[in-house]
Amino acid sequence: MAVVSLEKLLVDELRDPLSAEKQITKALPKMARAASTEELRVAFEEHLTQTEDQIARLEQAFEILGHAARAKKCVGMEGLIEEGKEFLEEEMEPAVMDAALIAAAQKVEHYEIASHGSARTWAEEVGQPQVAELLQATLDEEAETDRKLSPAR
Repeated sequence: MAVVSLEKLLVDELRDPLSAEKQITKALPKMARAASTEELRVAFEEHLTQTEDQIARLEQAFEILGHAARAKKCVGMEGLIEEGKEFLEEEMEPAVMDAALIAAAQKVEHYEIASHGSARTWAEEVGQPQVAELLQATLDEEAETDRKLSPAR
């Protein structure tokens, strides 16, 4: 797709987080199994359900925009997930593994926040308030997940 307008950029860029979210659905169960605490395991499992809802919202956004919900391989997320996999292959004390998993998860959250935030702004700019609302709902969830993962100060 040639990107010649902000609306076409929006559609093209929504294909990236669709791929990213689908990649995350494959990584989260592995992260949950590697977590040493029940609290972290449950957090990853809850985020899996949330991620599935986020995929549905992206599919709804494509429908509103009149385009097929086709993913475009997200190499950024692929790299972040690969980094996280490296932790899973190392021998670590359980608390250290949990810290590594949390750091990997936060990197993912920050990527998602940046991606969905840009797309939300573009949706507003091209007069697509329904799409902007869908993306804002995802942004709110991602920010909350990031907050939960952040150490208390």
